Amino acid sequence: MSELNYIGREGIDKLKELAEGIDFCMFCSGLSLRPIHATPMSVQEVEDNGDIWFLGSKSSDKYTDILQDGNVQLFFSKNSDFTYLSVYGTGSFSEDQARIDKYWNKMVEGWFEKGREDPDIVLIKIMPHDIRYWETKDNKIVSMAKVLWTSVTGDKTDAGREGNIEI
Repeated sequence: MSELNYIGREGIDKLKELAEGIDFCMFCSGLSLRPIHATPMSVQEVEDNGDIWFLGSKSSDKYTDILQDGNVQLFFSKNSDFTYLSVYGTGSFSEDQARIDKYWNKMVEGWFEKGREDPDIVLIKIMPHDIRYWETKDNKIVSMAKVLWTSVTGDKTDAGREGNIEI
C-alpha cells in the first residue's frame, strides 16, 4: 500500500466522502471499560469543519459513557470495496431542535415513539482528533487479483492507499 495523507480542506473532503459514503459505523464509547461499548450507528452529517453528527438517545450507554469520558472511536467498514476508516475523537451533546428536524426521517422515527420532540433524543457531535483510512485503488476484483498475484509470485503490488487525515 502506498501512503497518501490528506490535510486541511482536502482532509475534510476525504473524511466526508468516506464517512458519509460508508454511512454506518461501529461507534465505541466507554473506551476505558471492558468490554468497550460498541453500537452500530448511522452518520447524519459530516460538517464543513469535520465534526461528525449522530442522533442518539439519552437513555443509552452512549450518552452515559460520553458524559463520563468524552473519548470515542468510530470504525467504518465497506468490505465490498475494501474501504476502512478509523476516527478517534471527543463526543459532546446538543438538543438543537432545528438540527434534529434536519436529520429526522422514517428510519429515525422507529427509534423514538414520541416523534421528533421526544425528550430522549439527543444529538451527538464528534470532534475528530485522529483519523486513519485504508482504501483500494481499483475495484474489488482487480484488488483481489493483485493480492493473489502477490501471494503467487512474491512480487509487491501497490493495491491500495492508506494514510492520515488531518483536519
